[in-house]
Amino acid sequence: MYSIRQEELFSLHELLKMSTSDSYALVFETLNITPFLKVVSKKSINGKPTELNYPAMLVSLFVRVMERIPTMKDLIRRLRRSVEFSTQCGFKGSDRIPSEASYSRMIRKLQGSSVFQETHNSLIHQAFQEGFIDATAVAMDATHIEARDRQPKKQAADSSDELPTELLKKKRGRKSKAERDQWLQEQMELEANRPLFEKKVEEQLPYSFAELSEQIALAPEWGVKKNSEGKNVSWYGFKGHLLVDCKSQYILTALLSSGNVNDAKLAIPLLKSLADLHPNLKVDYVLADAGYDLVPIYQQSQDLGARALLDYNRRNEQPIEGKDKYFRPVCKEGHSYRYDSFDPKYETLKYTSPKECATCPFNDEECQKVHKVKVESDVRKYTVPARGSDRYYELYKKRTAVERVNAYLKEYFQLGNIRHRGKLAKVDFQLSCLVYTACKLTVDRMKLSRSGKVAA
Repeated sequence: MYSIRQEELFSLHELLKMSTSDSYALVFETLNITPFLKVVSKKSINGKPTELNYPAMLVSLFVRVMERIPTMKDLIRRLRRSVEFSTQCGFKGSDRIPSEASYSRMIRKLQGSSVFQETHNSLIHQAFQEGFIDATAVAMDATHIEARDRQPKKQAADSSDELPTELLKKKRGRKSKAERDQWLQEQMELEANRPLFEKKVEEQLPYSFAELSEQIALAPEWGVKKNSEGKNVSWYGFKGHLLVDCKSQYILTALLSSGNVNDAKLAIPLLKSLADLHPNLKVDYVLADAGYDLVPIYQQSQDLGARALLDYNRRNEQPIEGKDKYFRPVCKEGHSYRYDSFDPKYETLKYTSPKECATCPFNDEECQKVHKVKVESDVRKYTVPARGSDRYYELYKKRTAVERVNAYLKEYFQLGNIRHRGKLAKVDFQLSCLVYTACKLTVDRMKLSRSGKVAA
């Protein structure tokens, strides 16, 4: 048997082999905590003087994710017992180690600000300026995150409630025109009053990324998702939605939502974030699995100047006569036509006759040698490059980058260990993504300096 060994996400061995003080210094040369310090520190010189060492508290908050310390209680215990560790985090001998309540108050201040997103965008901009991000192909996917909140109990049926002795009699026959118009009006009002992310995906297209991000539901809910074996897995909590550069595996955008939100509902905000937050990135291909196979997502990708390569979701559709499973034309003997090229001027896909036509017994020179199909005729079926072609598979297999990043965040950066309840869980999610990006940029800079090359 042949064994396939995938390339590592990125090598942290060099960073882990160093002493703790050296690795912390390198990471915090990349990650600037000054914006965080402005959020949590006092705004006025009046009043009681500050007794807490906020810079050291912020450093220890990031170090907890790097060192995979499970809880805040364990972090405080280690700070109190290890003088070396507390000194590396920035605490002095005269500083008292903060309590859990002090950390909680500081996290609440961070939760109400946009400092995580701004700092993350700054790191991505630096990585792009230094030539570490290509962004030719980007991939998006969602992963389940279990909440710290207590799961709601199922409400038992109250035996004291009396069941109705008679069912309400419905009027037989069709509704009158007035009754049907009233019913349609009620349905339209209900649809208009629904939250944006409970409506159809195409309703999100007119909104900007800032408007969409404000309306994302963050309350923990029950979610169901199919695993790699095709079985349903349920959990109570959230979903993390990532947009990742396939080549460098940097997280370009990260969003958190309730667990019951469909994966495709966050595709439009992820794509709009590229134009709003990273206008310098020129994306050619957007990759995602069959859960994102919706027409509005193709349209939004085209607005970015990119081509969407999404796995086709058949949704119980019947086979099309004269087409194969990749929607390529089929000859009389049943052989599929070959994808030849794409004409950008007329937005058409060109298919040529299959190789088997040379020895085909039905070859009476009446078979059509070339088929041309407009991409606009059905953007889901006709992608660029065409489905079933070698070029399509070569590009689509890069989508696994986002799955590796999801696994890395959960295994090494505490994403699978949410410690706060409710909306504060977003701080843990943003911490994991930010520390991951900072470590990734640090390692890339180390490799570049040791190779003797100059950053772009």
